[in-house]
Amino acid sequence: MNCFCTSQTDTTDNCCSGNNLCSFSGNLEDVVSTPIYVQSVYDAVRFNLQGMKTIQGLRFTPAIPCGCSINRIVDIRCKKVFNPDNSSDCDNLTLDMETGLSGACFINNCNGVTETIGPDGVPSEKILFADTSDCDDTCSGGTPIFGTQNVRLWGNIIIYLDLALCDSCGRESIMTVCAEVNIAKPSHPLVLTNFFELCMPSTSNSAFFPRLTELSNAGFTARLATNSCGRDTNQSPNGELCANLIIHICVVVEKKITVPVQLCVLATGFAEAPLQENSNGVISCPGLFPERTDPSSSASNLSSGAGNCPSVSCGDSYNVQPADNCGCGCGDFPPPTCR
Repeated sequence: MNCFCTSQTDTTDNCCSGNNLCSFSGNLEDVVSTPIYVQSVYDAVRFNLQGMKTIQGLRFTPAIPCGCSINRIVDIRCKKVFNPDNSSDCDNLTLDMETGLSGACFINNCNGVTETIGPDGVPSEKILFADTSDCDDTCSGGTPIFGTQNVRLWGNIIIYLDLALCDSCGRESIMTVCAEVNIAKPSHPLVLTNFFELCMPSTSNSAFFPRLTELSNAGFTARLATNSCGRDTNQSPNGELCANLIIHICVVVEKKITVPVQLCVLATGFAEAPLQENSNGVISCPGLFPERTDPSSSASNLSSGAGNCPSVSCGDSYNVQPADNCGCGCGDFPPPTCR
């Protein structure tokens, strides 16, 4: 049953599986090399931060039906609150990381710390700078930097209690009640602190400065304050339930130092999502990505022949500019004059 005492059916049929965009036939002749421009992780560190919050007399809804009593608590679950219509809602569970460095600094501009676009598509990377000449000249290794991590946490979570109820006839049934709990306010957040050490690459032997990427996630578990249903729950005559709980908070933080790199990878082709709509009657549909024009790509083998300049007759109403990069040498001469 859910929070409104309505029965729930099996949700397995409501789930789905993603499309597998890549497949390999096992034939090594289908494997080709292609360059990609990505970010490489130079160094990373991961740590856990833990906290605790006690809740006294938390009121759950809906009320327990008349004539029923709590036999036992089957399960206690937690879910983070997030409002997709307003990402700035104060009730949304929010993690804000404040990082201080020793031995390195963040590059700043007139607006503050310079942030670049990360793999998540939003400005989530900070550019680092440090004098790495000592390690560059001595051992050609990385330069250690140290930092202090302050994680500020605020927002709400929802706690679900699965109750085993017993009616006046001794029959047992399961009911789920819920309540929303405020972990902390934005003005007074919960602060968790930790220290870390990372290895930083050279800043003089590269065209790019390294970047610092920070990933974090929070998990919550709840239990009865004394692990006793009789002591930690109170049922009023009108069926309202209050409980004393302890909420355990675990924040996972991972910090990465990344550098842009260009790699050569082996691939079996470019992925294309399957078409769901019916395209009958449509002569041709435009593509979403540009065709490859390198000699190793099959897309460059046009009907006129790969590597040949297009032929233009004198009757054409446009002039063709000389192509210097087609490889046939026709760009060394001016185009013919029509008579």
